[in-house]
This record gives sequence, structure tokens and C-alpha cells, in this order.
Amino acid sequence: MRTGRLRATVVAVATALLTITGATTASASPAPTHQDVVFQPAADTPVTALVTKLSHADAAARFRAAGITWSSSGGCSDRNNPTCTSFSQINLTTVQGAETLKRASGCALNITGGTETGHASGTYSHWNGYKLDYSLYSCVGNYIRANFTYIGGNKWRSGSGNIYFLESNHWDVTYYNCGGC
Repeated sequence: MRTGRLRATVVAVATALLTITGATTASASPAPTHQDVVFQPAADTPVTALVTKLSHADAAARFRAAGITWSSSGGCSDRNNPTCTSFSQINLTTVQGAETLKRASGCALNITGGTETGHASGTYSHWNGYKLDYSLYSCVGNYIRANFTYIGGNKWRSGSGNIYFLESNHWDVTYYNCGGC
């Protein structure tokens, strides 16, 4: 008896679904899917996230407003000169990550490396706008060690997933996001 009622319920639900989708019992194929008219990647094209890039001037203005300083061994900002500190083509989320670190830590921050050539390559690289180098200040180091998770190899991970790597003479930070901005 229960099996008969269950079967009747299943048939009724299936019939209702076919009616809603416009299908018939003779042609119970799914409703056609619609193409996104804004985004139509080719079948062989990888999909990548769009990232907002800033000019050197725009990033510098934001850093200045946040009280973040920067310096370079060459005293310049040419992206193609490894002795300069450039912010050309830096990701907005990287700038926001620096602002978040400054605000949260209350420490002085001095950037010594940006998007200029001369750093290691890779997807999440300086050149691609994901990294900043900071001077070694005890305040910043103490904040990172006290608030982030040590993951080995002189690296700490923030709660938002950004990686803080203590190199010999600076902090190398990879910003995957804005750090909770």
C-alpha cells in the first residue's frame, strides 16, 4: 500500500516538473541552457579572474594617505629597473592588503619592493602585482608572529590567507586578497 502511494507521489512530482519545464512525457529532455551573453569563453580558453590594476601614481597616493612609506636603492620608480621601487600594475587588493596591515598593526610600514623587475617570476609574483617587500621593523615582525599562523620555512599565514615570508633582510608578502578590508 505504501509503495503504491509513494509511486503515485513520484509520478505526480515528475509530471509537475515536466509541465514546469515545458517538456512532455514523450520528450523528457532538459530545458535548453542559455549562454551568458557577457562572458562566453572558448572551450579551449582558461578562465581567469579579473584583477584591478593601479598606476604607480594611484598606488603611491593611497600609500601616502595611509601613512605607508617606500624607498628604493636607486631612488626611482621605473618598473623596468631592478633598483627602483615601482607600483605600476600593482593589484588593488595588494594595496588594500598593505593598508589593512598598517591599520591593524599600528606599525610603521616601509615598502622596499613592488612591481619592478628583478624579483622571482610566477603567477603570484611582484611583477604581476601580488607582492610587496617591507623593511624589517620589530613592530611589524612582532605583529606578524603574534597574530598569524606559522606554517614553516620562515612563513606565516594570515587569517585571510596572505603569506608573510621573512627573508634575510625584509618581509616578502604575497597578497591573494585585501586582508579583510
